[in-house]
Amino acid sequence: MESADKRRRCVGLFGVHGVGGTWGAIATGLFASKMVHSAGNDGLLFGNPSLLWNQLISVGAAWVYSFIVTFAILQILDLTLGLRISEEEESDGLDLSQHGESGYTL
Repeated sequence: MESADKRRRCVGLFGVHGVGGTWGAIATGLFASKMVHSAGNDGLLFGNPSLLWNQLISVGAAWVYSFIVTFAILQILDLTLGLRISEEEESDGLDLSQHGESGYTL
């Protein structure tokens, strides 16, 4: 489990993909310029507020979609495998019941 936690931190699930992706999409609506990419569109700072509005709607749709799909997946997992551990496992400690080792030797 330790390696899975390191992978989550390594790829920065929320910090990089969630926050960074959201900011990148919104920043495109702010800073886009035809001077940089003639086939593109100008953003808010170059006189086109509609691009920012479109980017905000897209970001909102992506967040709502991600929430709904994640919620659905968690509901399916809860019905099939369960998301909670037993009270006995929780009382014994998750390090022992889930990982087979003691996290603290007192």
